[in-house]
Amino acid sequence: MHRTQRLIAIASIVAGLIPFGSAQAVAPAPVTNSDLNAGLMYQILVAEMSAFNGDETNAFSLTLDAARRANSPRLYERAVELALRARSADFALEAARAWQRGFPSSKDANRYILQILIGTNRLSELTEPLKRELQGLSGKDRVGTINVLPRYFQRVTDKTLAAAVLEQALAADLPTTLYGPAAWSAVGVMRIGAGNLPGALEAAQRGAALDANAEEPAVLALNLMDAKAPAAEAIVRKYLAGNALPEIRMGYGRALIGAQRFAEALTQMQLINSQKPDFADAWLVRGSLEIQDKGPVAAEKSLKQYLSLLPAEQDPNDETETGRGAVQAYLLLAQIAELNGKPDEANALLQRIKSPQDALRVTVRRATLMARQGKLDEARAAIRNAPERQADDARTKLATEIQLLRDYKQMSEAYTLLTTAVQTYPDDNTFAYDLAMVAEKLGRPEEMETLLRKLIAKAPDYHHAYNALGYSLADRGIRLPEARQLIQKALEFAPADPFIVDSLAWVEFRSGNLPEAQRLLQQAYASRQDAEIAAHLGEVLWVSGQREAATKIWQQGLELQKDNETLRETIQRLNPSL
Repeated sequence: MHRTQRLIAIASIVAGLIPFGSAQAVAPAPVTNSDLNAGLMYQILVAEMSAFNGDETNAFSLTLDAARRANSPRLYERAVELALRARSADFALEAARAWQRGFPSSKDANRYILQILIGTNRLSELTEPLKRELQGLSGKDRVGTINVLPRYFQRVTDKTLAAAVLEQALAADLPTTLYGPAAWSAVGVMRIGAGNLPGALEAAQRGAALDANAEEPAVLALNLMDAKAPAAEAIVRKYLAGNALPEIRMGYGRALIGAQRFAEALTQMQLINSQKPDFADAWLVRGSLEIQDKGPVAAEKSLKQYLSLLPAEQDPNDETETGRGAVQAYLLLAQIAELNGKPDEANALLQRIKSPQDALRVTVRRATLMARQGKLDEARAAIRNAPERQADDARTKLATEIQLLRDYKQMSEAYTLLTTAVQTYPDDNTFAYDLAMVAEKLGRPEEMETLLRKLIAKAPDYHHAYNALGYSLADRGIRLPEARQLIQKALEFAPADPFIVDSLAWVEFRSGNLPEAQRLLQQAYASRQDAEIAAHLGEVLWVSGQREAATKIWQQGLELQKDNETLRETIQRLNPSL
């Protein structure tokens, strides 16, 4: 197309003479007459020629004048675009405000004003545009728009002022039962962004006070739970007592998992399964929890239920990638088959996974199967030869091989590999921690203590190190006050961790405080049914004279993990006839 023809076509589009997308059409089209006169048409053409030649300032002035004369929304928008292209926020704002004066109900004009003011950090001028954004909206439309408003401020630097401006703009909505929960939640989101967690909690509480069944305050409270605001949980629990959305109950369950409150999380999944049996993700999370707490039989049932709710599988030869949830389900089911002594079934489940990003995880599971069949060297070779597709794969392979060596009591080789791992990944606290644990297994408690103290000095918030050192001292019956202090420090970082509670109970047991040891162990076992906790609880019950209860707990522990070393040693020492 000739340059002049192209400019005429652009000018015609801008002026609204012909539809967008038809500038190069040659077929005749129905003629739509415009109110533009020849002078305005010429002015628009000159403006577009100026823009084409890079003179955006002149193009803007001509287009804005034409927009005012023609009172055309399309020309106003074009003027805004030209000003933004010229990087002139003031000109763009002038055009958008002129557009709004010509068309007071225009949402497009108002959104341009909002974007320009936010982009230039002129937050104090936002109250009225924010109110206009909600003008004329009611019901779900108003609530939906209120929920979206915090997104406008994502790149704002002064988050505190932005929160105050939004609160001012929503002043009429905040006291109302219908819109207050959403409005207070929007304010709370802004306060979180400003780092004002107490203010965000207050917003959640005020929104929930207006309507305890409203979703928005519950979602805000969930976010605050993640941000370590314990009081927010009461808001969530009150909401869940009503007709709760399964998505919010699922979010609460995940928050409980993050806090290592696994038994409570499992209860939430069971409630979702009962209320909405076709909510697939709850079955997957339930199965993941049950494999630890309820045993493989319950977990297998839940995981198969999850898979049954997914779309039907394609032909086995189809290379369609397996979904993320299905990958997790197949891996867990393969683990269960492995525990049940069914290696062929486990391999068949692993073969159903078609996911390049999970290739290493599949290889790891297959290597574990080989090791269980007495092929440890082949398993290690399979891990070492696995391709590395992601940045962290080399570390994962090393960690997996070390774990296999530890599982099969090859502690000297594990120690050698861990020494290499610590040198290769000096910032990896897990490798440093594992090296200390293996040193203890090799009968080097002094070295273990030295390594853990170095780790604590380097990473003062790595609570596993405090717990491990405290438990080791308690288990050896030495420096018990120091052991208690170390474990209590670990509990400051993870207050509900059942394994740390178990360690504290062991300090009490070694100190001769049997009632407190029993209380703490029962608390830990209720939170996490684990074979090692069962071993300790059984020993405390046995020493306390409650031998029938001790035997029952040990039997439960054997059902959970029959080859647990601590449990086996405890039973052999105290009740070898079991």
